[in-house]
Amino acid sequence: MNQQNLAGFIWSVADLLRGDFKRSEFGRVILPFTLLRRLECVLEPTREAVLKRHTKLKDSSIELDTVLPKVSGHRYYNTSKYQLSNLGETETRANLEDYLSKFSENTRQIFDYFNFPIWLDRLVDANLLYLVVQKFAGIDLHPQAISNHEMGLVFEELIRRFAESANDTAGEYFTPRDVVRLATTLIFAPDQEVLTGEGVVRTIYDPCCGTGGFLASGIEQVHEWTNKARIVPFGQELNPESFAIAMADMMVKGYDPKNLHFGNTLSDDQLPFEQFNYCLANPPFGVDWKKVQKAVSDEHRYKGHDGRFGPGLPRVSDGSLLFLMHLLSKRSDNGGGTRIGIVLNGSPLFTGGAGSGESEIRRWILENDWLEAIVALPTDLFYNTGIATYIWVLSNHKEKRRKGKVQLIDATSQWTSMRKSLGSKRRYITDKQIADIERKRDAFKKTETSKIFATTDFGYRRITVERPLQLAFYPKDKLRRDALQADKGWSKLSGERQEEILAILANMRKKKHPSRSDFFMAVNKQLSSKLSAPEKKILQKHLSEHDPEAEVCMTKGAIDPNPDLRDNENVPLNEDIETYFAREVTPHVPDAWIDTGKRDEKDGEVGIVGYEINFNRYFYKYQPPRPLAEIDAELKQVEQEIMSLLGEVTT
Repeated sequence: MNQQNLAGFIWSVADLLRGDFKRSEFGRVILPFTLLRRLECVLEPTREAVLKRHTKLKDSSIELDTVLPKVSGHRYYNTSKYQLSNLGETETRANLEDYLSKFSENTRQIFDYFNFPIWLDRLVDANLLYLVVQKFAGIDLHPQAISNHEMGLVFEELIRRFAESANDTAGEYFTPRDVVRLATTLIFAPDQEVLTGEGVVRTIYDPCCGTGGFLASGIEQVHEWTNKARIVPFGQELNPESFAIAMADMMVKGYDPKNLHFGNTLSDDQLPFEQFNYCLANPPFGVDWKKVQKAVSDEHRYKGHDGRFGPGLPRVSDGSLLFLMHLLSKRSDNGGGTRIGIVLNGSPLFTGGAGSGESEIRRWILENDWLEAIVALPTDLFYNTGIATYIWVLSNHKEKRRKGKVQLIDATSQWTSMRKSLGSKRRYITDKQIADIERKRDAFKKTETSKIFATTDFGYRRITVERPLQLAFYPKDKLRRDALQADKGWSKLSGERQEEILAILANMRKKKHPSRSDFFMAVNKQLSSKLSAPEKKILQKHLSEHDPEAEVCMTKGAIDPNPDLRDNENVPLNEDIETYFAREVTPHVPDAWIDTGKRDEKDGEVGIVGYEINFNRYFYKYQPPRPLAEIDAELKQVEQEIMSLLGEVTT
């Protein structure tokens, strides 16, 4: 029986569950029982030896977790007299609980994360527990019948079926396997030759590993190429059930479950000093990080670049870039460095202007030349969203030809329709299409769907463009004077001062004063004491308006800028600011100037440096509008059809 058929046979247990369990709940019963049966079969050859040794040592002070794994020949063991085949029909639940409690701690906790007791209660209430136990007891999952690798494929197939059956929430915990396969291909393919060498050991890490799809796919991909390389998985996951599935998947494949950790990666990194050869992740799209805001902000503030979030913090509404910075903190400078693949939505490409947290993170990545490529994926690939998504490929050991370059690949047309939609997932990427996308990445050539840019092409300087303040004053305008008297600042003046100023304004001859200096001079001449700065400010606020014919306002010999006419220009990083200004700004507003006081904090040059990757702009294709004659003819045809229908109704 091949892996897919075996997975189908195991999943057929669902036939017992129908009616008493929802379809989306089948996997919550089938997955832990599959794990239990596999562990039972793996431990069977040494079971009696473990029981004998346990009997001798149980009353001693010897640490059982040190001795018994050596006897079992695995990282786990069980000391119960029960197996699935002898739990009995009357005391099934009690005996099963005894069986589970006698597993080693590293295994027992997996069933806790599965919330297995809750599902056992449901099975007991439905009088199904014994039937399910008997079903699994009859499935042959012995290593002689199915290897660790084959068992891993079976478990992967069961996870896929679980994801499909739970497609209403699957997107939160499951990454579609076609997306996973594409990401692992982009990350591992360049190292294929190295990985086929003798005695190669590499590590792979996923900080939000979900059910372990990226870890499993990476290992599987290397296994397809060679049996010589050893890939050691590491990960962390926040959702208990997903964590349990990932742990189970690693265990059935013979990997150490201690390498997987439970908890929030952003606030509690449980692998703080580790570095990895490969990093892969699909963090949740557009999810806020308010719950961990204090921990993250404190790390940014107090550790700076010695921590994970030194470059900056994105807005609280989307924490995707936090995961990207976290992955980059795990990069290794040894050997071939680290290759990183992360699935993100469109927001991290362009959200945030110059100087913002998002822009500073992009700047940090691009100025360090870590970004290798970005692949735009088709929409409708994920279970719970149809939005545009992208795979970022990063490396701190780029090929010579890629130094200082970034490749953008448009793979939005590389998809195939699914026979049946799964939630929002209506499309998938075939293996052939995955191979085609990787060939484009590997070719590193400019085509219609592949563009090559210098890292600086995404940078710009945001300069502040000022224009002179030109004000005309209208002291006799009743509406303006009413607004003046309604201002809170006006009420702070004494009654005598108010009456004095209002009288002067009413007696002024000119309705319009095109010079601020002349206006204030005229007022001061008649006042008992000169206008104070706050008084000038409130008069200017209510009695003046911009007038291009008015005199330019000056303060201490310098032109005052008009805040209402202030604007910004984004000057490409590779272009001289003055040249750009003379070409793009001066012809339109000759009196404008650059505020040279606004300088970048890092390089001290005029203008704030920003980075954005406007993916759609680079692949935009102009579609000319249809000829008017064609549109007109179509409208006439529609009119004729409407008249014909009306004629049928009225006759």
